[in-house]
Amino acid sequence: MELATPRPPVLDLLRRERLVAVLRGADADALTAATAVLAANGVRLIELTLSSDAGLTALRRVAADRTLPPDTVLGAGTVLTRDQARAAIDAGARYLVTPGVTEEVLAEGVDQGVPVLCGALTPSEAMAAVRLGATAVKLFPAYAVGGARYLRDLRAPLPDVPFIAIGGIALDDIADYFAAGAVAVGVGSPLLREAGTDSSPAALAALAERARAYVAATSAER
Repeated sequence: MELATPRPPVLDLLRRERLVAVLRGADADALTAATAVLAANGVRLIELTLSSDAGLTALRRVAADRTLPPDTVLGAGTVLTRDQARAAIDAGARYLVTPGVTEEVLAEGVDQGVPVLCGALTPSEAMAAVRLGATAVKLFPAYAVGGARYLRDLRAPLPDVPFIAIGGIALDDIADYFAAGAVAVGVGSPLLREAGTDSSPAALAALAERARAYVAATSAER
């Protein structure tokens, strides 16, 4: 029997792929369909948020889908509690994402050996996240505090912290965030748009086109 090729750690994947798709919505069918389209069009890191029960349902479905590209890496976002972290890991999440410095989620991730991408906005929060075991720090919401310029200033005293910029990132913003030192960008509504609630062929075709554009834009900066 041929052994599966070991997958690289999540931080290495972030540095290599440079793109995380963030899917949020209340329709599990639409989220499941959107995940399949993103994976088929080159998006390797996909985060399904737990802001509704649909996110966990979709995560469980797509984690069991053997037709997805084998290098697709699924994560759970908006993880707020230890119980949510456990449920997400049981459903197939290979990484967890928090909107802020959530100590119990970080502790569960460390206990289970599952990477946590921890939300932070200030130097104190970023330092706390790293101290508690975060694999990377999610700068969120990036656009609301000055975007790439703020990230550049934040990294000046924290040059070794791996930052992922998330929040309102359009295609034209990607080069600026990478120039400011982001290891990756996370993209939610600018990428997903209507595909979070609409799984019609037209909506999925438009999603596929946007996915290819974001993959191309991030690939150009590798």
